[in-house]
Amino acid sequence: MSREPGFDRWLLYAACAHLFFLLPPLRSRAFAVSVNPEGAEDETELPVLQELPTVLLIHQMDGHEGAWTILPLMRDFSVTYGRNSSWIFFCEEDTRIQVVKLLETLGRFDKSKEWFLGKALYDEESTIIHHYAFAENPTVFKFPDFAAGWALSIPLVNKLAKKLKSEPLKSDFTIDLKHEIALYIWQKGEGPHLTPVPEFCTDDVNSYKVDHCATTFSNFLPLCGEPVKKEDIFVAVKTCQKFHGERIPVVKQTWEREAALIEYYSDYADISIPTIDLGVPNTDRGHCGKTFAILERFLNHSSPRTPWLVIVDDDTLISIFRLRKLLSCYDPSEPVFLGERYGYGLGTGGYSYITGGGGMVFSRIAVQKLLASKCRCYSMDAPDDMVLGMCFSGLGIPITHSPLFHQARPMDYPKGYLSHQIPVSFHKHWNIDPVKVYFTWLAPNTEELLNGKKVGYNREDL
Repeated sequence: MSREPGFDRWLLYAACAHLFFLLPPLRSRAFAVSVNPEGAEDETELPVLQELPTVLLIHQMDGHEGAWTILPLMRDFSVTYGRNSSWIFFCEEDTRIQVVKLLETLGRFDKSKEWFLGKALYDEESTIIHHYAFAENPTVFKFPDFAAGWALSIPLVNKLAKKLKSEPLKSDFTIDLKHEIALYIWQKGEGPHLTPVPEFCTDDVNSYKVDHCATTFSNFLPLCGEPVKKEDIFVAVKTCQKFHGERIPVVKQTWEREAALIEYYSDYADISIPTIDLGVPNTDRGHCGKTFAILERFLNHSSPRTPWLVIVDDDTLISIFRLRKLLSCYDPSEPVFLGERYGYGLGTGGYSYITGGGGMVFSRIAVQKLLASKCRCYSMDAPDDMVLGMCFSGLGIPITHSPLFHQARPMDYPKGYLSHQIPVSFHKHWNIDPVKVYFTWLAPNTEELLNGKKVGYNREDL
């Protein structure tokens, strides 16, 4: 924990994709010393910890393929912490925690009972990423916004661990973890619903609205140095002849101007675009053969000084401007495979993968290691993103997740979830105006272009 000068709240920072925060029992009535903004010491009767909380970083939890899906960890949590902790609190790397306020908030709930606490999200209409769950009225089912943090009481952790021991996870795909965890806990109405907690917030720490908040969220685009140069990103667009007249004009009206190096790969050479025929016939699904041909071409025909490759579909909407900032946080000399992470068969020895529609980002060294291996498509129409995930898993190269990439359209996500994001991509043109979506959600505005600060958007219902 650290204390900021002139700031009268204790904050806890995480340094990974997910953080697990184990809260030991509290002293019921004890005195804590805080420092107010004017610097005067003030004794306040508040609950304090008998000992410092245990903090677990998910990337350090070896031996758990798919540990990021959390449920496979419940048995370990139960065995290791089930007797000496009251709550497990989960948060993300940019979640800020006011520890005393968090303890006060959790203290309102009977720790001997089963509680599932969080900031509630819900679908306004049924959506493909949730398998059209609760189609008659999707607003009735609430699931947690991970950015605000969420908590499980130890009795619920123990119950989940017991169930998982007797009934292993059977789901093939992990697509939207927060929704799927809530469904599992709910157990078709036999388990607890999510209890909304207003103190779990996603407002920025500097907002005037956060006085009541136990958590806040740093909702800005990551920037770890100078943005990556345009010329350092090679963009490959997968297309086919039947979409040349429908989808490619959208790319050219929107984000193509942000890319310095871009090529369109098709099953037909069209000089008006232009497209490059890779000699790979189009397939109705999968596109694994085409994707591996793109990887080979990048390695053998692009400048070796170009460190990054981005592969997108012709109906992907992406902000290269924002991607350049995001990539400043990654070292291109390391094998990096970045995008929106899904999972396949993770409870039974499966693997994670980057879902292709939101865009797949590769460092050159990652492509080199992949193609140097013997891992290839088992058929030309195999799902390219899943084959890539399987290959990189076999090579021991981690799948790097960013929630700023999106496999679906803005309307497929809860408004509350998108409200604290500066997205990098969306996917699909179905029942939307894709040009309007781009300029509403992804196009950099004047303030972003000038100084890179987070800005507010007037986002219409799309």
